[in-house]
Amino acid sequence: MTDPVLLVEVAGGVATLTLNRPDKRNALDAALVRALKDGLGRLADDPDAHVVVLRGAGRDFCAGADLAELERISSMSDEENLRDARSLGELLLLMRALPKPLVAVVRGRALAGGCGLATACDLVLAHQDAELGYPEVHLGFVAAMVMAILRRRVTEGRAFDLVARGRRVSAAEARELGLVNHVFADASFEADVAAFVRDLADRPPSAVALTKRLLYELDDLSFAEGIERGAQVNVEARATQACREGVRRFLDRGRG
Repeated sequence: MTDPVLLVEVAGGVATLTLNRPDKRNALDAALVRALKDGLGRLADDPDAHVVVLRGAGRDFCAGADLAELERISSMSDEENLRDARSLGELLLLMRALPKPLVAVVRGRALAGGCGLATACDLVLAHQDAELGYPEVHLGFVAAMVMAILRRRVTEGRAFDLVARGRRVSAAEARELGLVNHVFADASFEADVAAFVRDLADRPPSAVALTKRLLYELDDLSFAEGIERGAQVNVEARATQACREGVRRFLDRGRG
């Protein structure tokens, strides 16, 4: 399945979504947001996709909002702006609810909405020369849509520093802050990314899906409620074929 602004490939248990606007540095516009929502919606039920990778064509991951979109926003009414913002919010919620791990592969720049897109993924793998940041404040704007996710990924103080100062950070600093999970060197970048994603795709999909769901459900629960929800998910996991087979293999090794 292919969209002019979004390329989708599924192979070997891995689905790759490629933002396909390299001439615009893969800037986000309404069409690309719609394509992402549609692509993720279809992949959610695809049994051949165990992991979903999000990356950009060309030199950059995503440089933020398209300039034409910024011009359009300036002439929109409050109601139209709210509808537009909610459309992006729907995408972030869909990414969070996707029952498969979503991995951002960041080369070049991931700025503003592009950095938000990466932050909304479950895992972020970055090239050593990648640059990330939320520079919206320099335009008198607010990195609002990603805030709920950002403050969960990093500490509140670090989140405020990033969005209030609007500075760009290197891949290495982004890893220290908690924005990035792993930084890979240029010489082995694609091989390292492929090995990481392959390793994740080899995990039992049912266990990974339950893990992701429980992790994010804990946001709205008290400690006691979280323990109880964990017990319920534990029961769900034990009932899966993957768990039964895994326990059987472990016991067989112990007896051998």
